[in-house]
Amino acid sequence: MKELVIPQLFVSIWLLVNGFVICQRPAVVNLGAIFTFDSVIGKAAKPAMEAAVSDINNDTRILNGTKLNLLMDDVNCSVFLGSVGEEEVVAIIGPQSSGIAHMISAIANGLQVPLISYAATDPTLSALQFPFFIRTTQSDSYQMAAMADLVDFFRWREVIAIVVDDEYGRNGIGALGEELNKKRAKISYKLFLSNQLDESEIMDKLNKSKLLGPRVYVVHVNPDPRLRIFTVARKLQMMTDNYTWLATDWLSATLDSFPPTKKASLGFLQGVVGLRQHTPESSQKRAFMSRWKGMQRKGSASSELNTYGLQAYDTVWIVAYAMERFLDEHKNITFSFNSKLVDMKTSGLQIEKLKVFTGGNDLLDIILQTNFTGLSGQVQFNQDQNVFSGGYDVINIDQVSIRTVGYWSNVSGLSLSPQDARKGEQNSYSRVDQRLQNITWPGGKTERPRGWIIAADERPLRIGVPNRASFVEFVTEVHGSHRIEGYCIDVFLKARELVPYDVPYMFEPFGDGQSNPRYDDLVHMVAADVFDAAVGDIAILTNRTKMVDFSQPYASTGLVIVAPIRNSKSSAWVFLQPFTVEMWCAIAASFVMIAVVIWILEHRHTALSSILTVQQLSSPITGIDSLIASHWPIGYQTGSFAYDYLSDSLYIPRSRLVSLGSPEEYESALRRGPSDGGVAAIVDELLYVELFLSKQKDFGIIGQPFTRAGWGFAFQRDSPLAVDMSTAILSLSESGELQKIREKWFCTMRSCPGEKKNRQEPNKLNLISFWGLYLLCGAFCLTAILVFLVRMVCQFARYKRRQMQSSSPSTMPSSTRCSQVIRHFFDFIDEKEEVIKKMFSQCENPQPQASS
Repeated sequence: MKELVIPQLFVSIWLLVNGFVICQRPAVVNLGAIFTFDSVIGKAAKPAMEAAVSDINNDTRILNGTKLNLLMDDVNCSVFLGSVGEEEVVAIIGPQSSGIAHMISAIANGLQVPLISYAATDPTLSALQFPFFIRTTQSDSYQMAAMADLVDFFRWREVIAIVVDDEYGRNGIGALGEELNKKRAKISYKLFLSNQLDESEIMDKLNKSKLLGPRVYVVHVNPDPRLRIFTVARKLQMMTDNYTWLATDWLSATLDSFPPTKKASLGFLQGVVGLRQHTPESSQKRAFMSRWKGMQRKGSASSELNTYGLQAYDTVWIVAYAMERFLDEHKNITFSFNSKLVDMKTSGLQIEKLKVFTGGNDLLDIILQTNFTGLSGQVQFNQDQNVFSGGYDVINIDQVSIRTVGYWSNVSGLSLSPQDARKGEQNSYSRVDQRLQNITWPGGKTERPRGWIIAADERPLRIGVPNRASFVEFVTEVHGSHRIEGYCIDVFLKARELVPYDVPYMFEPFGDGQSNPRYDDLVHMVAADVFDAAVGDIAILTNRTKMVDFSQPYASTGLVIVAPIRNSKSSAWVFLQPFTVEMWCAIAASFVMIAVVIWILEHRHTALSSILTVQQLSSPITGIDSLIASHWPIGYQTGSFAYDYLSDSLYIPRSRLVSLGSPEEYESALRRGPSDGGVAAIVDELLYVELFLSKQKDFGIIGQPFTRAGWGFAFQRDSPLAVDMSTAILSLSESGELQKIREKWFCTMRSCPGEKKNRQEPNKLNLISFWGLYLLCGAFCLTAILVFLVRMVCQFARYKRRQMQSSSPSTMPSSTRCSQVIRHFFDFIDEKEEVIKKMFSQCENPQPQASS
């Protein structure tokens, strides 16, 4: 019995002692810190965290006697050598590198130790796979939104990104690309650099970038006290007014850490615009900065204070406040071994020696509920376990000074005064609401840089030009030389003179010159970046506008039909053609002769003029519909879009389509006709047809153009030159220069192409056209007069006979002269007229009879 009491007593004492230990607050709490001591961020973070630990341990109002023990481990940014897991730490502060943060987060998850970083800005660290990762600095998702707003504010559409090739650089610039897409802008090129920032590598990448179009550079690398990128850029003459430089907050962190003496040598950075994490002014911040000066004098701080130093100081206080509440609730800290850690695939660590913090989840929840005001401003976490964005300062380096020219917040965008981002929700603010102070750009200019060049002397604009074999007046390469000339080339060169910047260019012929090239292939090569642009007689079609951007049309055109024609010669009886014989008989039977003529002239002029003024076609083709239905061969110009249009849109069998390569082939095929191996008609663009018809009299255009199009110059998508060339073409049109260029190439002393149809005969009604009509009218009138005269003569003869019978022979003259006979004849007509008048008068006014 006694043997049983002793073991029971021992167990009771053991439980009592251990229970007392568990309930007792620890005297020391270990806090780990992993960062690179000898770095821009590390030089500010180390003394800041040491100052925070000192302030906390000397403040009796917090932790109630428990001391913080900061275990700092110097980590090279490529290998994790820390051993904090073996020291039973409750939280890890750091690391400053996003790449190391990715590695340590997996270990922190296993140890259930909160990992609190004041400098790792990679936005992908906010993923659910890192539940113990907390960020007290702003995520690059905010910074890249600010950078995209800057790019959009200055109306730039393309940038070149200079990026360090690690998680921090790749993921950060990926976020920038997403934000720029929202602004209809893009990263055109990405220049990836190694972490070592080798100057020869930088020089090679920057030198190659000078051949690119964009001139806006966004630099997103790790803080570099040697500023090697800008040093190399100055050597390459890239810190001039032809270039624009934007930098993320690595630059402000670097410059803020410089002593005043070194800041005096920053003249070569003039015009650079950057971002700095905004920290509001406060008495607490001013007091600490004054204290920092004393720390520098004592040698405990070797650099100036930057925002990462302020955030490192606040991070230690976050852990202290959270540990105070944790100890109030749980009284003690316990660790245990976990067999699952042995299965983790890590190198350089003795996993079996690491212990799991059993209260890690509770401490994590308490940290995420933090809400206090620190040196960096209000500290509070969002649902992604990131500190709420306090916004960014927009800084501009002018000579040797660093000016704040504005502020950015995710609530209001760019503004002239700082906004509290926590007082509102992010909204879709408008560009018109954005404001910044005047900025000094590289070269000392204050005008907004254009931000791009079309081409440079080292890399001129590659312009594809169709090397035509026919209709060479429009564009072609002069045989035996490398000179390109033509109507289209002159229009381009004249428009280029009106573009407000220099455009170095180089024409590259497209095609062998033996046959016309396919223009769709030329446009495809522009879209594929083989050519930067295409200049020539290029029709603006729907399918082509989906691949490239076109300038304003400089010439109007469309598809028309060409066929043989004949002139209808005017004849004396052409006026009879509008009516049939029956119709003419009906008219003759219904109206008197002169009325018929007047009626025809007044009421049937339209039908007559259509016959008298329009040329008649010898071909039965009257338009595109009759051409489709005819089943005859149809000619088209080699290389023209007419082939695809006729076959794909009008569904004409390809077997009916005949390729013709020159005006001579046009003429031959039309003269032979479909019965002799030729074509019934040719379908081609109006401008080619007008040039062809200017030298031909036996062919003409049937009907009106059945498609509408224009010729323009093709450029790559979003090319700013397309807009500027369009403006120039409009100016040429308004000033009459386009017409002068056309007259130079196509007009002779007598006429221009397209004017022939306006000068063809007959354009007016000729005398010969109405000669038969006038002959008939004259004949009818003459006949009427003759009939009248014959009737009068007969009546006069009867009158004379009666007169002679009623008179005595003695009163009759013995002879009558001819003149007297004529005079008596007219007297007879006059007397007859008087008798008729008297008869009409008696009929109108009858006399009453007298009564008997």
